Amino acid sequence: MLRSKKTLLMLALVAAVCFTAEPAFADRLAEAIAEAKPQGEPGYLGIPGAPQLNVIIGLVWAIWVGWIFSTVGAFGGIMAGVGHITIYGLGDYAKSFKKDMKLNKVVTDSIRVSNQWLVGCSAALSSFNYYKAGRLVLPLGIALAIGAVSGSWLVPWLTAGKISLKAYLGYFGLFVLFLGCYLFYETTPKGQANKKAAKKAAEAFQKSVKEQQSGGQVDMSEMGVKVQKFTPTACEFTFFGVEFSFNPVIPVIGGFFIAALASFLGVGGGFLLVPFLTSVAGLPMYLVAGTSAMAVLIGMVNSIASYMLLKQTPVAWGLIGAELIGIVIGSVIGPKTSKFIPEKVLKYIFIFLAFYVGIRYTTKGFLGYSLVPPF
Repeated sequence: MLRSKKTLLMLALVAAVCFTAEPAFADRLAEAIAEAKPQGEPGYLGIPGAPQLNVIIGLVWAIWVGWIFSTVGAFGGIMAGVGHITIYGLGDYAKSFKKDMKLNKVVTDSIRVSNQWLVGCSAALSSFNYYKAGRLVLPLGIALAIGAVSGSWLVPWLTAGKISLKAYLGYFGLFVLFLGCYLFYETTPKGQANKKAAKKAAEAFQKSVKEQQSGGQVDMSEMGVKVQKFTPTACEFTFFGVEFSFNPVIPVIGGFFIAALASFLGVGGGFLLVPFLTSVAGLPMYLVAGTSAMAVLIGMVNSIASYMLLKQTPVAWGLIGAELIGIVIGSVIGPKTSKFIPEKVLKYIFIFLAFYVGIRYTTKGFLGYSLVPPF
């Protein structure tokens, strides 16, 4: 509890500094403003006529972002994107400029990296909390992170300043929709056929939670992840007495492609890591969130640095500061509540959000209008 208070205080101090700071990397932004010549009161990033920011809304929405990411190990960046694109109206604002104009691309890149600030913070807190609880497969997270480093540097370097808002929205939605369909398939009897170990471990975990709730003395962390063997070609571990194994080379390769795609979309990559960890690694959902968070954290640090240092992408520090406070709150609550939610319910939450977000942004990006209403 004391560590949580220290974390909250530290993030609050960081946020206070952010509130007083000016948007960074003014040169790229100034050039974009000079080209577009927007009119009106200064708003987002100090751009004349841009949407005005309400940091209270950002704080509340970020609590939801932190909770959902720390609970299912995914959708933090996607939900952050929903907030920045739709709730703040930055998506429609960017689209108001021609797709080849610098301001369209500056705002689009700013949305992408702002999403990643929130996910990176949530991933750091979630990784720590799940590791303490014995629900993080450290070798698997390391293997994914190794691949994530190169992928998360490569894509910002190749695409920053080159992607219009319309194209970004369409691809954003399409990938999310695809993952929703795949996770739905995994809930069917055919999709569950090769998930015996994951199901057995999930049932053992749920039984221990119920026993603990009824007053039994159960050391949850002691029964958590225990690594038995870790070499460059094989890793074996147990979780609540159930044995799991994987080849570390596979998550290294998977981590590269997942981080590259996530960096392009401006999200954390958890929505790709979750099906990877449940399908390829065969993990139960109770291990997925923490392991996903660790891999996401490494990718986010690299991607943020690439966008901001190499491509001079600006962010609104005042908004980021308020959102980081919300992220801390949501990320502390998530690991504490997720153990009480049945594994199947966690998957259905993921699937529902994937279909909703996927349909909304696929149609908005490729058709110009959304077939589903905003939150």
